Amino acid sequence: MKNKYRKRINIVTLGCSKNIVDSEFLIAQLSGNNFEVVHDSNDESAKTVIINTCGFIKDAKEESINTILNFARAKEAGIIDRLFVFGCLAERYKNELRSEIPEVDDFFGAKNLKDIIKAAGGNFRDELLGDRIVTTPQHYAYLKISEGCNRICSYCAIPIIRGKHVSEPVEQLVVQAQKLAAGGVKELLVIAQDSTYYGLDLYKKQKIAELLRKLSEVQGIEWIRLHYAYPALFPDDLICEIRNNPKICKYLDIPFQHVSDKVLGKMRRGISKKETYSLIERIRKEIPGIALRTTLLAGHPGETEKAFGELKQFVEDVRFERLGVFPYSEEEGTYSALNFPDSISNTRKSERANEIMSIQNRISGDMNLAKKGQYMTVIVDRIEDDFIIARSEHDSPEIDQEVLIYKTDASLSVVPGDFAKVKIVDTDDYDLYAHIQANGLC
Repeated sequence: MKNKYRKRINIVTLGCSKNIVDSEFLIAQLSGNNFEVVHDSNDESAKTVIINTCGFIKDAKEESINTILNFARAKEAGIIDRLFVFGCLAERYKNELRSEIPEVDDFFGAKNLKDIIKAAGGNFRDELLGDRIVTTPQHYAYLKISEGCNRICSYCAIPIIRGKHVSEPVEQLVVQAQKLAAGGVKELLVIAQDSTYYGLDLYKKQKIAELLRKLSEVQGIEWIRLHYAYPALFPDDLICEIRNNPKICKYLDIPFQHVSDKVLGKMRRGISKKETYSLIERIRKEIPGIALRTTLLAGHPGETEKAFGELKQFVEDVRFERLGVFPYSEEEGTYSALNFPDSISNTRKSERANEIMSIQNRISGDMNLAKKGQYMTVIVDRIEDDFIIARSEHDSPEIDQEVLIYKTDASLSVVPGDFAKVKIVDTDDYDLYAHIQANGLC
């Protein structure tokens, strides 16, 4: 019986969507070696546990360490036999972790897939290269188009951890999308550390617009959603492609981080306040109805109260459809950590982040209220006791708001992955409530 359980492996994934993709490639390889793989499970019959860690910011690192320690205690108690750790935290702090948590059998860097498979008792199978077992709901999947980053943002440790930007060839990404579509995926969430840089290393020019066009030609893919578009040197043809291609969601995740010229300079973002406002104006003018998501950073060294005031005014002026904000976290080895004292207290950083979200809560509530009475097409994610949970093209899973559809006779036939037409009948700050229309399946 013990030998049987040694063939069951629990993969625990922490951190961002890029880590989810890494775990999905690993699961496909392990499954191809006749392991039974469970994902993010507390199943105590899985005697081998592999943790995919995040090492990006303080809170994520703490979550990763606490998760490792919990499973280390499980190993000491004899609940599991083997414990392996990989991903960003292991890439960055491998030696320190080996010393501090000896219960872990081995640590691997973020890109050591073959070594992890070997340690687990399998062999890397070349014929499975590019294959994934999707851990998200079957109808959507993340498509990671590149690895690493060539930007020089002063606060970011990703280039230290993941290395230089490396684009996946267009042809390989199209094949991957075809495989995902064959498995039932209808929505592709295109991700990278910097999606607008895509292609510069392989093709000597930005090719994100062309890639999206090729992906939209894959039969079965209905929605394509773009994340993490860097604002500096934003490609003009991408605006045209989003506007003209009906399969590309009118949604753009574009992390601006800040707007004060002083802070942007310290962040080494390569864009000015004037250019930022101009880009937003152009995107909204040329792509009517687009929803802009951004991420902001509060409390970076050099962010005076005046600079923070500029950031608050920016949020008021632009009225982003979707917004997230994080307090600055000093990351060792980064340009900011080496050159700028972290002089703003953690308390004040959190206060600033909360002030930004308070503004955004009001904006989001107003925008949602304006949608009452409107009709929209949504994709159904899951069925719960009281509601059918769906999303519009303006919302990405996990991070954005949802459309909660009341259960009625008209909605009984709806299943996850269906597209449906709904009417918005009520709203709150971060969700919409709707009735499905008669014969509302699209």
